[in-house]
Amino acid sequence: MQTGGEQDGQRRIARVTTGARGMPEATVARLAGYLQVLSTWPAGGTICSEDLARAAGVNPAKLRRDLSYLGSHGTRGVGYDVATLTDEMTRALGAQQSFRVALVGVGNLGRALAHYSGFRGRGFTLAALFDVDPAKIGRRIDSMVIEPAADLIAVCAARRVSIGVIATPREAAQQVADVLCAAGVTSILNFAPAVLAVPAGVEVRRVDLGLELQLLAFHEVNRERDRIAVPGTAGGSIERDTGGGFMSMAGSGS
Repeated sequence: MQTGGEQDGQRRIARVTTGARGMPEATVARLAGYLQVLSTWPAGGTICSEDLARAAGVNPAKLRRDLSYLGSHGTRGVGYDVATLTDEMTRALGAQQSFRVALVGVGNLGRALAHYSGFRGRGFTLAALFDVDPAKIGRRIDSMVIEPAADLIAVCAARRVSIGVIATPREAAQQVADVLCAAGVTSILNFAPAVLAVPAGVEVRRVDLGLELQLLAFHEVNRERDRIAVPGTAGGSIERDTGGGFMSMAGSGS
């Protein structure tokens, strides 16, 4: 995650921090996943750690460790009360509050984000859409009107926007971030393939689809290497690629 640097009068490239109450960022992300699972679980019942972990794609020990940050330990042989656990996670993640969001850049990605139905269900209200293209300004996406980016500061201040979403090309992202910060926005979700410099106290999350695909490609390549058996010679050794480098095994293989 990108965040603002220490207060030193200068803009800093972000550093990784822990979340609220000392929770690691990875734990915060998993809690959001657990909350999503609980939202689909029958209300008024209980859920055991094994079921919740399986549905969220983590192991039970990691789930129990994550929940310990909430002070939730469940009841042995019974599990967790769904309503209570949902409430604890909601409060820890700030999901009980409503946050106003401005989206800047209404191209293909921006339009898809503007249509996303998950904002309101998680406590986010899309309050403004901005673009610099005169052909787009004034058009509607659902009930929202695309407004000129030149009005961003005034509009965001008037509508009490606290979160900005950047869906512009790379070359425009830093300028947009500067304007959002000037408008009083304190959190930014950045879809542009660029690292942003922001003032201290401004949180930035970067979503780089190209980077995520590159990570998947890395795992695909290493998975393919694992499938290749390297023939050995009698009394010699076999080098087997484990994905973390080659290791030598005595003998002709086993």
